[in-house]
Amino acid sequence: MSTVTVDGVEVEMEAGATLLDAAKAAGRWVPTLCFDERQAPFGACRVCLVGLADSPKPVPACTTPCRDGMEVETEQPAARRVAGAVVELALSELPGRPAAGTELARVAERLDVTEPRWPGAVHERRGDLRHPYLALQHELCISCGRCVRACDEVQGAFALTATGRGFEANIAAGLDAGFEDSTCVSCGACADTCPTDAITEIGLLPQLSEE
Repeated sequence: MSTVTVDGVEVEMEAGATLLDAAKAAGRWVPTLCFDERQAPFGACRVCLVGLADSPKPVPACTTPCRDGMEVETEQPAARRVAGAVVELALSELPGRPAAGTELARVAERLDVTEPRWPGAVHERRGDLRHPYLALQHELCISCGRCVRACDEVQGAFALTATGRGFEANIAAGLDAGFEDSTCVSCGACADTCPTDAITEIGLLPQLSEE
């Protein structure tokens, strides 16, 4: 057991707990994008940064283990500034605002991120409807890795893979030949975890299913 103080609230945490667990136990909100509690913490997006007493830099809450005596500040200005910049950069590459109700939209709203300040290249819209149940909208992918890990860790199908780097980073199914030529078992785990609707049920996208 360890005692961690989060924004002035002391919480007792079990061995193996993270600072994100401690924040939740204290009733404090920490933004996340690459995190899914059903998956092993990944720590890729750096949206869950928090301040830690005696640490010169913010630390990722999802991968930092709790230690006795830690003092955490969930709204440390430096941490929130970095988190906001990460979300703003993700939004700047999308062809439009994220759909209301998606995790990305909710996180952007909570962090008060509106229109990106950095105009530049955006992803072209290209909907992949080769799966009988799932739509893959590549332009909405923010490379959080959750769909790939859900397919691997939750279902064990290994149907998805990460491709490219930087602006070209995305996901592919069946060696980019589409879901029908992959090991996909149509479980929907990828759509369930996606924070942007880059993978979603075709029935929820009538504008695509009618094309």
